[in-house]
Amino acid sequence: MVRSFDGTPVDPAWLADLCAQALWAPTAGNSAGVRFHTIGPDLIGEYFDVATDEQWRTHARRAEGLQRCGAIALVTSRRGEYVARYAEADKRSSGLDDESNWPIPYWHTDAAMATMALLLLIEESGWQAALWGNFRHEEEILRWARIDDEDLFATVLIGRADGNDVPSASLAREIPSRESRVRAVGR
Repeated sequence: MVRSFDGTPVDPAWLADLCAQALWAPTAGNSAGVRFHTIGPDLIGEYFDVATDEQWRTHARRAEGLQRCGAIALVTSRRGEYVARYAEADKRSSGLDDESNWPIPYWHTDAAMATMALLLLIEESGWQAALWGNFRHEEEILRWARIDDEDLFATVLIGRADGNDVPSASLAREIPSRESRVRAVGR
């Protein structure tokens, strides 16, 4: 993840194509409930005005670098499409036609898969990105972007790195090795 961009604008048509490719990611029951909403360079300032507050914009150590991204993709999911899909005859016996019966909300799982696909496609294309969690201002963002009946899953900031990333304190945290987190099941 890159958290400081150089301001190079991203071509909207290229980004739309990349988002469409990312939607090849798996989708539960072929529900197709994930959406990408792209924000071009001309609206990035407005987006950050809605998605953040003055305190963040003036004091967060990454604010300036993140706001120089060249485009943004909002990742949303439509939970109602999953519930409706699982009410169809071939899925009805699952009991998932009632949202409260979903042990894992696959609208989020599918959004995560499509987001990861988009991040990999961006990297493969020679661009950089940051997955920016939406921990606040969700309703304001959705209203500003004129998005109805969808949950905001995440925001992907896209652009060219400027080499001035502020390292995350999380990088100094001790974690188990990747290899130790893989276990073969055997009897």
